[in-house]
Amino acid sequence: MTVQQPGRRERKKAATRQKIADTALRLFLERGYDAVGIRDVAAEADVAVTTLFSHFASKEALVFEQDEDFERRLTQAVTDRAPQEPLVPALRREILALVRHCTADSAAPIWHMIDASPALRKYDDSIRLRHADALARAIAADPALTRSETAARTIARFVIDAYSLAREAPDPEAALDEIFPMIDAAWAAAGAPRHT
Repeated sequence: MTVQQPGRRERKKAATRQKIADTALRLFLERGYDAVGIRDVAAEADVAVTTLFSHFASKEALVFEQDEDFERRLTQAVTDRAPQEPLVPALRREILALVRHCTADSAAPIWHMIDASPALRKYDDSIRLRHADALARAIAADPALTRSETAARTIARFVIDAYSLAREAPDPEAALDEIFPMIDAAWAAAGAPRHT
């Protein structure tokens, strides 16, 4: 099976989206998130405001421009894992990779900006819930993972919280080493027969 490469139009759209996101992030870090408006970003990126909104639904979304990739990677940790590979180690591996990316020195100014802005913190909370829902759907849809929808939703929320806790920890990998055995135990308990 051959993988079709994106066409010229798709490449151009992706380049415009990336240009807008890069411009917005640069302006936010230079001037402060609250001091920069959508019109400022559009003007600096040399696009119309309508073009900006065709790529990003809100000002907050400009900061979280890799949001869809994050969600895709989480769900693929479930759907693309090797046959017979247990769920929790696959999720831990992906969360560790995501945490490493988000705790790199280059990401620190972005997280300081997010932490300093109530609007960005609220938006971050909302996308974490959306990520948990997407992850729960992927878990529940896998026929090899015989757990209830409630168990899938619970584990998904635990995994998203693990990401947040590790990202904020002084030693992210040690935090994941502590958290994931608890997630594994919860997953195992969800599959255990219930006694009445």
